[in-house]
Amino acid sequence: MSTTQTSKIEIRKADSSKISSVDFENLSFGAVFTDHLFECDYKDGQWQNPVIKPYAPILMDPSSKVFHYGQAIFEGMKAYKDENNDVWLFRPDENYKRFNNSAVRMAMPEVPEDIFMDGLNELLKIDQEWIQRGNGASMYIRPFMIATGPGVIANPSDEYKFMILLSPAKAYYGGEVKVIIAEHFSRAANGGIGAAKAAGNYAAQFYPTNLANKDGFQQVIWTDDATHTKLEEAGTMNVFFRINDTLLTAPTSERILDGVTRKSLIAMAEKEGLNVEVRPVIVSELVEAAKNGSLKEIFGAGTAAVISVIKGFSYKDEYYEMAPIENSYASFLKEKLTSLQNKLSEDTYGWTVKVQ
Repeated sequence: MSTTQTSKIEIRKADSSKISSVDFENLSFGAVFTDHLFECDYKDGQWQNPVIKPYAPILMDPSSKVFHYGQAIFEGMKAYKDENNDVWLFRPDENYKRFNNSAVRMAMPEVPEDIFMDGLNELLKIDQEWIQRGNGASMYIRPFMIATGPGVIANPSDEYKFMILLSPAKAYYGGEVKVIIAEHFSRAANGGIGAAKAAGNYAAQFYPTNLANKDGFQQVIWTDDATHTKLEEAGTMNVFFRINDTLLTAPTSERILDGVTRKSLIAMAEKEGLNVEVRPVIVSELVEAAKNGSLKEIFGAGTAAVISVIKGFSYKDEYYEMAPIENSYASFLKEKLTSLQNKLSEDTYGWTVKVQ
């Protein structure tokens, strides 16, 4: 293993690469990781010892507070390689800001921008051979932070570990998605942590999603905790509805994650002249639109799939399926966004950032 120092980051390179053993044409999303990871520890009130090192398990005290009180946050980002083999990030500043917003809400220390961005850039440069070219190919990036301080007293940890993992990804095809609208379970509540990318938010979704799976549905469209009348998110994604020629999505709140893909699609749709309304969307409104034929499309929006088309939904044991549509907003916006991310079209928004 070779060791060097770049800026303030120690770099320990792996003796050999496992890249030759990876089948890049048949990747399972988030299952394969590159040769290296980035790690930085928070101790004695400061961030210290940033290092890029070979990907390997970590050793932790069984009493580490992440295991007992769930102080854990993460982000989801992507990097892309263009025809010139240059590597590009998509709106990394938005992910960085949201990461620290999550940290504040979970009583965790904010990560300095130079540690986050420099660590990410150096890691991507070291493992850039893992990033494949072509529309649909990308590098999924998982920054996360966990509480590592020992002790089972119920208070915030005084030690944390910030890490970045890289996972090569192909186009995410989820197939036809049918969803059930939640009548009892909620993803988040007012005053809670729904707007943070906290690990527990996702764990709490597994049980009601499993129930939906048993009934033949792939995901749940979550409703508000108080009345279960407002449509909020679809699975782990923000959700859009097209009624006639108007694109609707719920406003962000304490319950709804401020998705980077969501805000990008809104900006692109508005620039393309589509009618977009960011407002509460009521379940009864959706059901009525499905019945009278004015509901044209539903799709989820997030980093992994970009856009996931929803074929139909169930509410109060009635299933509503939408007819196939030509020139859908979902396919139009997905093509626009993925072309921009892959540098196949001009970035007139200033969203892409070159890794250098």
